[in-house]
Amino acid sequence: MAQAAAVAKPPAPPRRRRASATPRRLPYLLIAPAALLMLGFIAYPVISVFYYSLQNYNPTKPWRNGYAGFDNFVHAFTDDPQFWDTLTFSAKWVVVEVGLQLLFGLALALIVNQTFVGRALGRALVFSPWAVSGVLTSAIWVLLYNSQTGITRYLADAGIGEYGTSWLSDTSTVFPAAIVADLWRGVPFFAILILADLQSVSKDLYEAAEVDGASRLKQFWHITLPHLKDAIVLSTLLRAVWEFNNVDLLYTLTGGGPAGETTTLPLYIANTSVDAHNFGYASALTTVAFVILLFCSMVYLRLSKFGGEGK
Repeated sequence: MAQAAAVAKPPAPPRRRRASATPRRLPYLLIAPAALLMLGFIAYPVISVFYYSLQNYNPTKPWRNGYAGFDNFVHAFTDDPQFWDTLTFSAKWVVVEVGLQLLFGLALALIVNQTFVGRALGRALVFSPWAVSGVLTSAIWVLLYNSQTGITRYLADAGIGEYGTSWLSDTSTVFPAAIVADLWRGVPFFAILILADLQSVSKDLYEAAEVDGASRLKQFWHITLPHLKDAIVLSTLLRAVWEFNNVDLLYTLTGGGPAGETTTLPLYIANTSVDAHNFGYASALTTVAFVILLFCSMVYLRLSKFGGEGK
């Protein structure tokens, strides 16, 4: 007797549960505290500066406080020659500092990237100045430039120069003296970033170039430099912004002197707000500096084609 095989009915697929919204929102909930702190500590001060730039605000003269409109900006561009002097010096300071730091940083990175005895110690010595704060750096160089116990005294002992000479109080030497002091701390920044990018260059490229008869100079120009393009663009942009906003080193080293020879725009803003208590005008100058940095950064990134195919 034939028996009909009972065909088992396949079990129904399990019903999909609606994905809970909580796991999808969890990353946003986790970063919410940090985002709120950043909003409070960054966005609020920026908005406050924009607000006070349109005000006459001086706590020592409250009877003059009130809405000023664009008077602070008009005064800066038309009636304040010190604004233009400090802006010009800031541009000069940034161009010279960033250019020299890039040049020496690139040279140091290429040197410590080679294999030699004591390379680890050499890298530590090269990078160590970057770990020193700006105020401590300026304090070290103030001692080095001291006319009684510093470099000038030993030079005078060797018959070079005169005793009692102070490079920081002479208008003809204060700029190069400040440049050297900031170079000591700024060069390692470029060396660190460039060396990190050099580590990723394939050695096969150099071996193939040597087989083709390319010299060291051609290898650097056609292999190393194109590979370092983005690192150089990013490091120069970051360092330019930092050097433009440099206050701690110049304030401690020279105080903006002598005769205002080393007063940058941020240092002038600090003196206007802290010493003169003219927070409205200082806020307007800060807004101008912000717009200048934003515009120059956008133009620089656009002209350098940062992130594009350059390797």
